Amino acid sequence: MTLIEIIVVITILSLLMAAVGIAVIPQLDQAKVDRAYLDIANISNALKTYYAKKGNYPDTGGGLKAVVDAQILEKMPVDPWDHEYVYLNEGGKPVVMSYGKDGAPGGTESDADISSKDSRKK
Repeated sequence: MTLIEIIVVITILSLLMAAVGIAVIPQLDQAKVDRAYLDIANISNALKTYYAKKGNYPDTGGGLKAVVDAQILEKMPVDPWDHEYVYLNEGGKPVVMSYGKDGAPGGTESDADISSKDSRKK
C-alpha cells in the first residue's frame, strides 16, 4: 500500500466515525432522559410503600433519606447525570424530580427538569 492509499482509507474511516457520532450522541441524551423517567417511577413506588408502612409521606426536610433509612430503597438514588433526585412533599403529595443534565432548575432539552408531575409517564 502506498501512503496515499493509507491516507484515503483513514479519511474515509474518519468521515464514517463522525457521521455515526452525530447520530448516536443525541440518542444517548434521550436514553438518559428516559432512564430518569423510569427512576422517578421507581422512586414513586418506593414512596407508596413508605406511605403504606408509615401512614404518611416523608417531609421535604427528611427527603428520600427517610425512605433509605426505612430500608425501602437500598441507597440514595442519583439521576443519570450523577445528581441526587429532588424530593418535595407538596401538601401530602410527593413530587420527585431531576433538574436534568445541568443540575439546575429550568432549562431546555436535556437540561430540562424531569418531574413526577410531568404528563409523560414511562
